[in-house]
Amino acid sequence: MLRALLSATRSARQEDPWNLAGRVAELEAAHRANWREPDLLLVRRAYRIAEQMHRGQARKSGEPYITHPIAVSTILAELGVDTSTIAAGLLHDTVEDTSYSLESLRSDFGGEIAIMVDGVTKLDKIHLGSAAEAETFRKLVLTAGRDIRVMVIKLADRLHNMRTIKFKKRASQIRIAEATKDVLIPLADRLGLYVIKRELEDIVLETLEPEVFTRIREHLGSDTDRLRQVAEIVPQVRRALRAYKVSAKLIDRPRHPYSVYREMQKHPGTGPADPPRLVVVVDGPLTDCYAALGAIHAQWKPVGGKFRDLIAAKKFNLYQSLHTAVNGPGGTNVEFLIRTKEMHETAEIGIVAGLKDPGADPAQVQLPWLRRLLDWQHEIADSGQFLDSLRCDLADQDILVFTGRGEQVMVPKHASPVDVAYCSGPSTGHRLIAAYVNGEIAPLSQPLKDGDSIELVLTNEQPYGPSKQWLEHAKTPEAQLHIGDWFDSREDLENTGELPVVPMQRFEDEVKDGKNRLWRSLIRRGRGLAGEQPLHGVASSLGYPDLDSMYLALAREKLDPDELADKLITTVDRY
Repeated sequence: MLRALLSATRSARQEDPWNLAGRVAELEAAHRANWREPDLLLVRRAYRIAEQMHRGQARKSGEPYITHPIAVSTILAELGVDTSTIAAGLLHDTVEDTSYSLESLRSDFGGEIAIMVDGVTKLDKIHLGSAAEAETFRKLVLTAGRDIRVMVIKLADRLHNMRTIKFKKRASQIRIAEATKDVLIPLADRLGLYVIKRELEDIVLETLEPEVFTRIREHLGSDTDRLRQVAEIVPQVRRALRAYKVSAKLIDRPRHPYSVYREMQKHPGTGPADPPRLVVVVDGPLTDCYAALGAIHAQWKPVGGKFRDLIAAKKFNLYQSLHTAVNGPGGTNVEFLIRTKEMHETAEIGIVAGLKDPGADPAQVQLPWLRRLLDWQHEIADSGQFLDSLRCDLADQDILVFTGRGEQVMVPKHASPVDVAYCSGPSTGHRLIAAYVNGEIAPLSQPLKDGDSIELVLTNEQPYGPSKQWLEHAKTPEAQLHIGDWFDSREDLENTGELPVVPMQRFEDEVKDGKNRLWRSLIRRGRGLAGEQPLHGVASSLGYPDLDSMYLALAREKLDPDELADKLITTVDRY
């Protein structure tokens, strides 16, 4: 009997040396555990088609190619996506790499899965050459506008490819890691998929800076002090929470290698460090988060400047939590993240948490930053320029500012009033002449901070338009594109002779008149200017985007030349 069992086992191994059946079983188990009504028949049908179409293909590791779609779909199943997304994960490379056409896939599995596969499918590298990457990301963004799950599949696809990156040549490793760092990791952040983002960050660090990664990992593996500190802190936190009648689960949240690396970059000269950090997941309502905060602050003194309320003002990727740090036992700084169970799930899997809600329509799930990408991408004809703009957009964290009408506007960190103006389109941006930030006149180049209140001053008088100087401090692709288009269109009209001469002549005459008024006022004071350089700072401080705008204000008697002359003299004499 035993001999027969051993013989059957050897036969099974010979027929399935890569344990594909076991991998599919793990996929199905993960899907059953994380989705309320898994359709395993659909999963198995998608697997059969994928396995058949990829049969004979191998990866760089030597494994059958089908192991990649299985791994991608298992990552998706562990996130908790629906069955259609699991099926799309299994089929995501069939249209690109096999004879299986998109039309056949649509006929076999329906339009929903076909849209996802088509969105993830890469383009023809042979015909596109170096433009393939740019076209791929452009297509990804466009399809994500129809179904956000496309980006989730793409990130799972990249995660598994990064897990096996060691089988690539060194030059390819660096190229793929850099692209992952520039685009895919920020996309994971924008979707709130921190569980994927963290692993991608670590693999990129290990790929690009292996010695630093090894040093950090060794430190994290040998940091017994941290374990001792956490063991000492946890019972005290539990007692403090009980005193405030808060029921909560405490989770130790050690930093992952890239997080430690990021702190080392902020503080050059320091070594790896991982101070205690705990996640407090309250069982009750949102108000219990603030009660837990009060309990912790009553136990230990808060560290100044470390408190952030990301519940009242959730992040662009739906993340919500209270952040604080305290001087814990023995003067040790201890960090706390406080959130509800729902917030904790969103903090790990982001947009996927929303897709798990009964009745959620993936086609209707869009985030503000994605809508912004979709709004400006069609303005760019060149895919290379689109990818450059996408990288810039993703490189900056978003901040929230408030307009004078109480509207919330999301712009990149360090954006200027010019960016806010162009968020409402060129008809608003082109008419910008000044801005108030938190109630005070501010230069149009002033970088904005999270929570700033901004009021735009617009003109309806002709002629109006942007200044080329605005391009120096415009952060958003919308502003850069609309300003560039304005100057391109004027150049085209000038070249064809279609630009009206009278308005431009009037504009130039008014600028000259304003300049003369200032010079006359300076001459009366016995002063003059060797050049216009000192005027730029004065114009900016008065809220004018450029000197021509200030000269127009002088000509139209909106600015007193004598007051301007006095201000200019005071500014010059001070230095």
